[in-house]
Amino acid sequence: MSYCFSSIICCLIKLSEKTTCIVFYDGGDQGCHAYCVAALFLFVWNQKNAMQNKIRIIIIEKKVKREMRKMVLQKYSLSQIADMKVWGRTTAQKDPLTLFWTGSGIELNMHASELWVEMESDYDTYEIWIDIVINGTLTQRLMLPKGRSNICVYRMMNPREDRNVRIIRDTQAMPDDPRTKLQICSLSTDGTFAEIPEHRIRLEFIGDSITSGEGCTGAVSEQDWISGCFSAVNNYAFMTAQALDAQYHCISQSGWGVCCGWDGNTDHAIPQYYRKICGVLQGEENRSLGAEQNWDFAQWQPDAVIVNLGTNDCGSFDQPDWINPINGEIHTMRRNPDGSMCMEDLENFEEAGYLFLKTLRECNPKSYIIWCYGMLGNELMPSIRKMCDRFITETGDTKTAVLELPNTEADGFGARSHPGYPSHLNTATLLTDRIRSFLAL
Repeated sequence: MSYCFSSIICCLIKLSEKTTCIVFYDGGDQGCHAYCVAALFLFVWNQKNAMQNKIRIIIIEKKVKREMRKMVLQKYSLSQIADMKVWGRTTAQKDPLTLFWTGSGIELNMHASELWVEMESDYDTYEIWIDIVINGTLTQRLMLPKGRSNICVYRMMNPREDRNVRIIRDTQAMPDDPRTKLQICSLSTDGTFAEIPEHRIRLEFIGDSITSGEGCTGAVSEQDWISGCFSAVNNYAFMTAQALDAQYHCISQSGWGVCCGWDGNTDHAIPQYYRKICGVLQGEENRSLGAEQNWDFAQWQPDAVIVNLGTNDCGSFDQPDWINPINGEIHTMRRNPDGSMCMEDLENFEEAGYLFLKTLRECNPKSYIIWCYGMLGNELMPSIRKMCDRFITETGDTKTAVLELPNTEADGFGARSHPGYPSHLNTATLLTDRIRSFLAL
C-alpha cells in the first residue's frame, strides 16, 4: 500500500471547550484515513484531563506522522531497480555504484511524489559536486560533505506525472586527490520506477578541461582552480547530447593532452589511459574500486566518438622543460627563434595523435570519429588535419573527420579564462549539426 505524505492536510477537530485534536488526513487515501481515525479514537478513549489530553495528542500526532513516513518511502538498492540507466564508465558493481568521470551518474523515470538518494563522498583536497536534472533541466547543484548523505531529489510533486531524473557527477576525476570517491548507495521513494526508452544514439566525448566544463561555473573574474568551477551541465557535451537525445560517456582531464599536458608532463596524456575504466586516478582506494580495470568496449559502443584534444599540447610549447621526477628524463616542446613551433616536436604530436586514432578505431570499429579543436585558439589545426589525413589515407577509414570549432570570443568566456556558456553553446550547435549529418539523423 502506498501513501502520498506530501499531500496530507492538517485538520483541527474541537472535542470540547478545552480540548482540540490535530488530525493529519489525506482525503484521497482510505489507509491514511484509517490511521487518523485510529489516532483520534485512542485519544478520546484515553483522555483523563486537559493536560494529559494535550500531551497525548502531541504523541499521537508524532506517531502518526512517523508511521506514515515509514510507509511512504521504500528504500531500494540499485541492483533492485531494473529500470535504471547507468551513465559513464564504471564497474559491474552496483551496490554501491561508483561514479568516476564527469557526467557519469544514473537516469530514472519516476512515478512518485518524492525521491531521495543516498550517496557517499570522500576526498582530501577537492570536494565533489553533483547535479540533479529533472526533465532535462538543472534543479539542484550540490557540494557533498565527506561520508554518507541522504539527499532529497524532489518532493511534493504530482505522482501521476512522468518525471525523468538524472543524478550526475559534476566534478571531473581528480588524480591529485588519492582519496577522491563518489558512490550512489541507494534510492528511497514513495512511487515506482518506470521504463526508460532507449536514447536515439550513444556518444563518447574525450577531452581536457573544456570537456570537463572548467570555468562553466563562477564569475568571469574567478581564477582559483577548485572543484566548484567545473560543470557537467553547462558545457558542450551535455548540450550536444541533449539536442540529439543521446546517452554519453566523458573521458576528460583538465590540463591533459595527446602527447603531454600543458606543462610538458608526458604522463598527462589521455591516450595512455583510454583502455582503462578510469586509469587517471591514483591511490589504493581507487584501485580497489576498479579504476585501473580494463574497460569492456563491447558492452557500450558509441555511434560517434568526439575528441577535443590539442589545446594543452599547444600550450606546452610555451613552457619550460619538464623533468620526469622518477628517471630525470627531460621533455620539451620547443619554439623556433621566429616563434613558430619546432617541426620535430610537431611531428611527435602528430604521431601521438595518429596512434590514438588507431586505438580509437580498434576499440570502436563502427563509430564515427570526429576530432574537434579550436575553442581556445587553433595553432595546431594544421597538424591535426595532417595526422587525420594520414590515418584516413593509410587505413582507408571513411568514418573519420576533423571539425574546427569556433574560437571563444571576448564575451564568451567563463571563469578561469576558459570558454563559458555562450562559447559552449556555439560549439554544441555546430557539433550537433555535424553529427546529424554523419549519422543521417
